[in-house]
Amino acid sequence: MQSIKEALRYLMGFAGPSGFGSSSTADQVTAQDSSHSIPPNLTAIITGATSGIGAETARVLAKRGLRLIIPARDVKRAAEVRERIRRESPTAEIVVIEMDLSSIASIRRFCARFLALGLPLNILINNAGKFCRRPQFTDDKYEMTFATNYLGHFILTETLIEKMVETARETGIEGRIINVSSIIHKWVKRDGFRLSNMLKPKDYNATTAYAQSKLANIMHAKEIARQLKVFLMHCETDCIFFLTSRLLKTPSQGASTTCYVALNPQVQGISGKYFVDCNESSCSSLADDEIAAQNLWKETRTLVRRLISKP
Repeated sequence: MQSIKEALRYLMGFAGPSGFGSSSTADQVTAQDSSHSIPPNLTAIITGATSGIGAETARVLAKRGLRLIIPARDVKRAAEVRERIRRESPTAEIVVIEMDLSSIASIRRFCARFLALGLPLNILINNAGKFCRRPQFTDDKYEMTFATNYLGHFILTETLIEKMVETARETGIEGRIINVSSIIHKWVKRDGFRLSNMLKPKDYNATTAYAQSKLANIMHAKEIARQLKVFLMHCETDCIFFLTSRLLKTPSQGASTTCYVALNPQVQGISGKYFVDCNESSCSSLADDEIAAQNLWKETRTLVRRLISKP
């Protein structure tokens, strides 16, 4: 019954407690008024910003005055997106840096180049998503969909998190990391959710690989939020907030949840939550399993350290 009610609310575009719903656009949820002013000089990194929801997210954030860093495997395409955004927002500051989320070496080069710029980092939007209909593998011989959607974003986040904490401490503005997930994370069964199996599956299923990667994105956000809560109890700094969002519909409507949790003051003080159509919602019981999230994080961190230490 609850799922039917949620489906009806979505189809009808009813607004939730936030005042927004499935029919809200990214422009609407970031509109400023006397009670909502966006701090100046914010810097955001957006993966997957060369098309679809990512490109719309970039357009709206630039329109609201944010400096954008766009990591992209295809830098020419990213440059074209930059020029389209500048036609609407001529003063937008947009930096394109090459990065392939399926390559650990490429991610590390991107992070080094970004950090060398000496810019703050207020918002990290892990938006890029890959769906391989047939089996594909990275240079490290890992399944491409899961490695790109989860492992790549894990490495990116873990590498830049210190910079985000530093920025929050220096500016007094909380940082926000958004992991873009999907409703199909609920399709994943507990029995098959093992890191080794997901990185090197014996029987490949495209939908399963995608769903597992989106579940892992949520669990990573929740575990880092838990770790930071403990860490920040002992530090004089503003919190870094992690939120996960499920995006559907047209780019302008789909990007609304990302833009809402990135900029809207209503989410201040909220951490490690799952948002649907700009409203806090419930995810699967496995996504809420704290022990499973801790184990996934530990296994992934061990794997990444081993890969990085390779000659």
